[in-house]
Amino acid sequence: MIREKIATAAYRLKHNPALRRSLAQMKPKKTVWGFLGIVLFFFVPEIIAFAWGADITAYAHAQMLDVPAEPLATWYELLVMLFEEGGSWLNLGIGFAFLLWLFL
Repeated sequence: MIREKIATAAYRLKHNPALRRSLAQMKPKKTVWGFLGIVLFFFVPEIIAFAWGADITAYAHAQMLDVPAEPLATWYELLVMLFEEGGSWLNLGIGFAFLLWLFL
């Protein structure tokens, strides 16, 4: 019963023209810009976060103590939010999946 429902749902998704169009639009183009877009959006920020995430977070915490102005304080809070966890393996996995999809 459940297997049949899953099979029919998978069949519907596989043959859905709207899903095919959206996947075709989402697929990165096989150009230098497509490759650089994936690398710059997914890999470079994660490499920076893995290598210097603790240093960037410490710097932002120190600057938040000195800066009472709202726009700069918000900027340093965003830096802390981005880099306090270090790099994201999920983003690296998504980047590798997009690179694989780009070259297949």
